[in-house]
Amino acid sequence: MGRLFTGRFKNYSLQKLQKDTLSGVIVGVIAIPLAMAFAIASGVKPEYGIYTACISGILISLFGGSKYQIGGPTGAFVPILFGIVITYGYTDLLLAGFMAGIMLVLMGVFKIGAFIKFIPRPVTIGFTAGIAVLIFTGQIENFFGLSGMNQHEKFIDNMYEVLIHFDTLNVYSILLAVLSLIIILLTPKMFPKVPGSLVALVVTTIAASLFLSGSIDTIGSTFGTIPSELPHFEFPDITLERIERLLVPAFVIAALGGIESLLSAVVADGMTNTKHNSNRELVGQGIANIITPLFGGIPATGAIARTATNIKSGATSPISGIIHGIFVLLTIVLLAPYASKIPLASIAPVLMLVAWNMSERRQFASVIKMKNGDSLVLAVTFLLTIFASITIAVVVGLILAVFLFAKRMSNLLVVSKVLPDHSLKNEHVAADSVHALHDCPQISMYTIEGPLFFGAAQVFEERIMDSLHYHSKVLILRMGEVPFMDATGEANLRSIVTHFQKSGGVILVTGLSDSLTQTLEQSGLYAQIGKDSFFDHTGEAITRAIKLIDHKKCVGCSHFAFHECTSLSSTGALSKLD
Repeated sequence: MGRLFTGRFKNYSLQKLQKDTLSGVIVGVIAIPLAMAFAIASGVKPEYGIYTACISGILISLFGGSKYQIGGPTGAFVPILFGIVITYGYTDLLLAGFMAGIMLVLMGVFKIGAFIKFIPRPVTIGFTAGIAVLIFTGQIENFFGLSGMNQHEKFIDNMYEVLIHFDTLNVYSILLAVLSLIIILLTPKMFPKVPGSLVALVVTTIAASLFLSGSIDTIGSTFGTIPSELPHFEFPDITLERIERLLVPAFVIAALGGIESLLSAVVADGMTNTKHNSNRELVGQGIANIITPLFGGIPATGAIARTATNIKSGATSPISGIIHGIFVLLTIVLLAPYASKIPLASIAPVLMLVAWNMSERRQFASVIKMKNGDSLVLAVTFLLTIFASITIAVVVGLILAVFLFAKRMSNLLVVSKVLPDHSLKNEHVAADSVHALHDCPQISMYTIEGPLFFGAAQVFEERIMDSLHYHSKVLILRMGEVPFMDATGEANLRSIVTHFQKSGGVILVTGLSDSLTQTLEQSGLYAQIGKDSFFDHTGEAITRAIKLIDHKKCVGCSHFAFHECTSLSSTGALSKLD
């Protein structure tokens, strides 16, 4: 436990506590309306969002890997959680969150945090923008006060519900939603340090209570009164059948939670010039998601906007996040009866603006304008998030990104047949030195530049085999510019070696790095080629190759590919060599 907190509270002082208290309260004020809004959008009661904000907020700050991370319910989870609630129900959502927490802890323990950063940016932009669309369109019902709608998991079905029920719109709901939106937009300009969403909810709730009582839907009329009490502990009923049913939803929650929390931690690092611990952050997120469902809370992750606000408000340590959680808890205990009167129409603009801000519209437009492979990955991920599911979107997006990456990397591989350029002082080898009248019939030499991996290995083998003189005695492979070789690359190289050796030829390899040498030794290919066939420099390999070729065939040869060819082509030199 001591190692867990090492350095996080070093040289902590009363002055820092004062800063953390102020920032914690500010973030807590912001978190309250968002927590209720995200819970409602996820299809559960608003108090469950409050429980999540306070419990997960405290635990993530205590055990996470970032000093400034603020955890709680977030917009990124809304479509996933809503789909789980619609399909399986609230109690199964709690178990899925519990299982996701265990998965996150295991990810941290096995140090998977570092791998999440390899998820391509077009994929994260695509599913984030798709989630933003789902959140925004999901609030059309509350914004316009539509009634009689049925909730569905699929986007198309929900949009159809909006169309057929649009004639049920409530003018009072629209007026309150517009008023709420105006207040949210104007408050930061007039009072920069005052959270506009909280002001909007307070003003519109008062207005609705005074003038529109019974005319619009409120939290209380839709979900019941929010209880003024602490959440109750209840361990989920775990069965093998439920675990199997929820395994995929739990993994999706864990994966997205890991991505969002680490993205938030990276943002915090950039704002504070610090460095978070990715694997510890995953463990902290996991602990929070294991404990929170036991008290009725929904899955949580790092919240980028709240974390940024925490930093801007002067936070110095995780204490601010703990204070934020305590403040949320005390507020709901004291003010729950009043929160029940908040109109749903007032909450809709809060979530719509959250969706607008998280949409990454500038980055989205920038990548789309590139009109390349990244644009395709982004578009596919975005559309699948909206019309299928985030699970399918991320999987397909990653697979597509891998294929495009492999294609790009394969284009980087250059396999050139080369010979020394005698016109140069240092006589470096060059591809343009090889032509019909200047190409050794017995020695073929190739320069390989680029990685030999599954996406390029076949190209590597084909280029050599297609241009190789099958009557060549020696094949020299210059591999000094090959940074990496995977199993597929090794297999294709072995194919070339085996084919050439069967025809009586000799393989010589130059410039091989230590890592590639180790790879060939482990695979047995090093022994097959022969220890004496590896050289540090090309000149050494050429000297060896000259000794191996049939000198009788050199008599009368006019190619003069190497310096030795001048003497070898004359009959007199042949007698000396013999």
